[in-house]
Amino acid sequence: MTEKEKQQAGELYNAKDKELLADRVKAKKLCAEYNAVEYNDYQKKERLLDRLLALRGENTWIEANFFCDYGYNIIIGDNFYANHNCVILDCAEVIFGDNVLVGPNCGFYTATHPLDAETRNQGLESAKPIKIGSNVWIGGSVCVMPGVTIGDGAVIAGGSVVTDDIPAGMLAAGNPCKPVRPVNEEKAEEPAEQPEEKPAEPAEEENPAPAEEKKRHLFAKKKKQ
Repeated sequence: MTEKEKQQAGELYNAKDKELLADRVKAKKLCAEYNAVEYNDYQKKERLLDRLLALRGENTWIEANFFCDYGYNIIIGDNFYANHNCVILDCAEVIFGDNVLVGPNCGFYTATHPLDAETRNQGLESAKPIKIGSNVWIGGSVCVMPGVTIGDGAVIAGGSVVTDDIPAGMLAAGNPCKPVRPVNEEKAEEPAEQPEEKPAEPAEEENPAPAEEKKRHLFAKKKKQ
């Protein structure tokens, strides 16, 4: 097997291999060209992405600066947006579904290295694929590590480091990133504030007429009758 075949098979491979090195040089040049394009030169940006990526759907927008290792391992669905400084180390396949939003300063890292220093110092490494489902929102400064799958409709809070799979429809956060709650879970309603009860205002006291005055009034009434 060639080193590239070992890489694609998920086995240890030599990253200094000439074929792989040439592929990386080609991708880095295309990234540099893409990052230098005028912001509103949409057609040129699309042409460069078509040359760089394995496959992309409609409405792809990636802000500069964008970096990847090979490009031909990246598959993007429809309506994809990535903010500034997106890094995809695509030594293995990286797949994004439809309607994915990626915040600034995010990284997707498929490459991993042996824990054993002697093996690592030989330039050997391996790669594990990453899969991002559809309708996923990834906040700023999130790192997605090798072998991770993020399910459809998940939301990853900014600053998270995703080391394990995240189920579909979950809000997840932290380092390491863990599910917090379902995205659509309604928050418990807080009891409405009760209006303050104002003390009843005392009724105005009638100023009772003197007893004699009442008697005179009744007497005058009877006399008229």
